[in-house]
Amino acid sequence: MSTDVAPAGRESSAARLQILATEHWSLLATRSLTYNEALSRVTIFLAILSGAVIALALVAQADGFGPTTISIAIPVLCVVLFAGVVTVGRLIRLNSDDYRWVIGMNRLRHAYIEMHPDLAAYFVTSPYDDPAGALQTLGIEHTTIASAGAGSILHLVQTLPGMVAIVVACVAAAIGALGGLALHGSLFEVTLAATIGFVLVIAVMGIWARQAVRHGAPILESRFPSPHAEDGNS
Repeated sequence: MSTDVAPAGRESSAARLQILATEHWSLLATRSLTYNEALSRVTIFLAILSGAVIALALVAQADGFGPTTISIAIPVLCVVLFAGVVTVGRLIRLNSDDYRWVIGMNRLRHAYIEMHPDLAAYFVTSPYDDPAGALQTLGIEHTTIASAGAGSILHLVQTLPGMVAIVVACVAAAIGALGGLALHGSLFEVTLAATIGFVLVIAVMGIWARQAVRHGAPILESRFPSPHAEDGNS
């Protein structure tokens, strides 16, 4: 009887490994598509921005940056601003999707280690599905983020949503400055309008990104937390 059970157990283990590996490759492919869409979105936005800047430069060269240039620049930059806001919103969503795929791969990695504990020493990514485990898989140490301070802010600016948000905020500042010029405002009023536009867009984008992080799907609730997280909760 023992000779019949052992092969059945090995077949079951092999089937589980095959299913887990298939799901792992599926998540890798989906994550690659997520990256490709994010880069495509940024490319489209930068193309729109570049086209608008070139067109406005030609108009300004012909008009001498007079009232005609301002009347054309404001609606054109509003279109660019709309494209930028939509792009940032989609990038935030794609980042949330990428986080989901990372959590899924961490859970699969946890299953691998449960089946073969001796393999744990060979993984540089995490088998835990809490935020600390996701950050490790993404190449960001949780302790580094907690103690970085200003460095963590610089990291946010380096991400695709952060970079595009800064560019979009500059477009909003340009619209504010042009609006001030159209109303014949003083230098202080024009500067104030530009500053308000920049800060307002940055604030809205920050709130938007924060809400996307806070409202996670129930499926993403941690099932295999990191050992240090369990120690901290006890």
